[in-house]
Amino acid sequence: MPEAHQHHQTWTPQRLMSWGKRIGCSTEKMVSTLLEQKKHPEQAYRACLGLLNLAKEYSPVRLEAACLRALHIKAPQLRNIKSILKSNMDQLPLPPHPEQATMDVHHNVRGSDYYH
Repeated sequence: MPEAHQHHQTWTPQRLMSWGKRIGCSTEKMVSTLLEQKKHPEQAYRACLGLLNLAKEYSPVRLEAACLRALHIKAPQLRNIKSILKSNMDQLPLPPHPEQATMDVHHNVRGSDYYH
């Protein structure tokens, strides 16, 4: 077997999760999510490795913040993490959850009684 293929066999979901956990809880959750999105975890190894290598390019702190933001907005894909890091959105405060947003009171809005 070629050397590159042998190296690929050393990766396991547990090893990737452990690496993510060393960076932070959100990074670990992101690795877990990427692995769960595929029918076979091996199909997500490249995405997980790409995610974890972003810690070298940006920093573990920034990667953790970007993962937290991506999970918060329910966009757990590698391309979204890269976009968050490139645009420095990881350094901004998190937006409120949509459930926390309230609808403005308006005189033109019908209540539930209107329909019954």
